[in-house]
Amino acid sequence: MVERIMPEPFRIKMVESVRVPDKNEREEALKRAHFNMFGLRSQDVYIDLLTDSGTGAMSKQQWAALMMGDEAYAGADSYFHLKEAVKDILGFDYVVPTHQGRAAENVVFGSLVKKGDVIPFNMPFDTTRGHIFNNGGEPLDCVIDEAYRPEVQHPFKGNVDIDKLEAAIAKYGKERIPLVMVTITNNSGGGQPVSLENLRQVSDVCRRHGIPLFLDAARMAENAYFIKAREEACRDLSVAQILKATMDTADAITVSCKKDPLVNIGGMICSRTEELHNTFLPRVILFEGYATYGGLAGRDLEALAQGLREMVDEQYLAHRIGQVRYLGELLGEGGVPCVTPAGGHAIFIDAAAFFPHIPQSAYPADVLSIEIYREGAIRGIGLGALAFATPDETGKIIYPKLELYRLAINRRTYTNHHIQFVAQTIVDVYRRRDSVRYGLREGYSPALKGMKHFLVHLEPYDL
Repeated sequence: MVERIMPEPFRIKMVESVRVPDKNEREEALKRAHFNMFGLRSQDVYIDLLTDSGTGAMSKQQWAALMMGDEAYAGADSYFHLKEAVKDILGFDYVVPTHQGRAAENVVFGSLVKKGDVIPFNMPFDTTRGHIFNNGGEPLDCVIDEAYRPEVQHPFKGNVDIDKLEAAIAKYGKERIPLVMVTITNNSGGGQPVSLENLRQVSDVCRRHGIPLFLDAARMAENAYFIKAREEACRDLSVAQILKATMDTADAITVSCKKDPLVNIGGMICSRTEELHNTFLPRVILFEGYATYGGLAGRDLEALAQGLREMVDEQYLAHRIGQVRYLGELLGEGGVPCVTPAGGHAIFIDAAAFFPHIPQSAYPADVLSIEIYREGAIRGIGLGALAFATPDETGKIIYPKLELYRLAINRRTYTNHHIQFVAQTIVDVYRRRDSVRYGLREGYSPALKGMKHFLVHLEPYDL
């Protein structure tokens, strides 16, 4: 039985009209998009759950903060307001803004990674992998085995397997490992959290071997909320206190501020030491802008500073994570196979279990994305073979262990009635799943290792 859902802890002040395109319109939209969800126009979509990145609603305090933006090229007051918020909420002394999270990754990996390097993770996401590949390195998954079993109930399926991490360091040596990175929450594995205890263990390993520890901290507040709910030693701490303790484990963090920090554009790199900070500055200036604006307007910096303070509000987080869980419970009641327990920002459907008759080489997660769009004009995204399969040194395709379809919930955007519509639409597709008898092959495919799913053209074919 689905638990009673917490009502929205906000009221609506402005509305944006949306419509459901009819069946024929949806079919034409799929053809124009070459059956790739990234190719759909926003007007073709009723409920857009492609990503939670930059798609949320800002508060009236954030909109008011925009008017305080100082647009000076260097040394803007808005930068120092951001720096103060970072120090108060995260505890880092040094921060450089970037225009978004992948820009922060470009700066970090472009500054630290060279050809032949290996970067241990729990599990990296697509752009993270892409930047490592682009600089000649290889990402290495060191997540616990439970992460690969969608049906398994484990409170922290994003945890790093310490034995795997130690083995990686022993195999490659610290000379080939410029950093270790842990993604919180673990997006590729279903939005699953990482425990504070595990982060402290990883930090101890890194410090013992003299390797910097970075966090991909886009969803750090959600991760802290899960720690409070699930880690006994942290139950009496506030989310803000847990978040600060989480940051204390790391030497630096990259952040897509379009996620937990509640803005529509922006990213940042926060670091512990002036030496590390100075390592990043030349590349920031080369690719982003001067060090105190990093590709953002002063008004964006002000909205971000305010968003960092709002993201640790526990009433907001309870509703946010509760709304994601609510969708998972509704889908579970309908028999839809999902990664459990529900993650923080999204529900991940196990597309391999949903369509067991479609081989992974035919991209079942992306077939599912098409069928859900056909059914209800809902846009999610496949995160399986199309996104993560890579050739080995012999050219053999290595498929990922998970074939997932993600429904990323926008922050403070959709009501619980929208969530109910999403669930019913997907349950309806599930009931007719055996009638879906086609796969997808690639037409145009860009030569972009680890990133082709953004631009690839897909063609359905009968199985």
